[in-house]
Amino acid sequence: MPLAVGSNAPDFTLKSKTTGEVKDVTLSNNFGKKNTLLLFVPLAFTGVCTTELCDITAGLSAYTGLNADVIGISVDSPFAQEAWAKKDQIGITLASDLNKKTAEAYGVLLGDLAGFGAVSARAAFLIDKQGVVQYSEQTPTPKDLPNFSAIKEILAKLN
Repeated sequence: MPLAVGSNAPDFTLKSKTTGEVKDVTLSNNFGKKNTLLLFVPLAFTGVCTTELCDITAGLSAYTGLNADVIGISVDSPFAQEAWAKKDQIGITLASDLNKKTAEAYGVLLGDLAGFGAVSARAAFLIDKQGVVQYSEQTPTPKDLPNFSAIKEILAKLN
């Protein structure tokens, strides 16, 4: 079960390499400053995941204009994520949950996806500046996208 609305968001520090150097991405760095939209995606370079993150990149101003940081999380290595971001021009921060602990903490770790082993489900969490989950959704299947209209509605009310 995905983490419920009203829960304190589990903090994490994950590795990212989408800017050429490995850096830490820590959720709590946004606390007190901005809201955070976490997008869990199953695997890099797959069709639905690429479409989702490219669409978010194209409409990123809708989130930044509402004082939100968007972080994409997958179980891929930061090096694979960097190659994916370059190939498909993904412009959001991608963070590597290679050990799968963050997906597990948020309740969205799938035991096995089509024989690929454990990966995160497709899920979205909107976390406010105080670190509280304001929106939580795990899609019915990895082929379904989160309800981005609902996310933007809630985000607009947070500002």
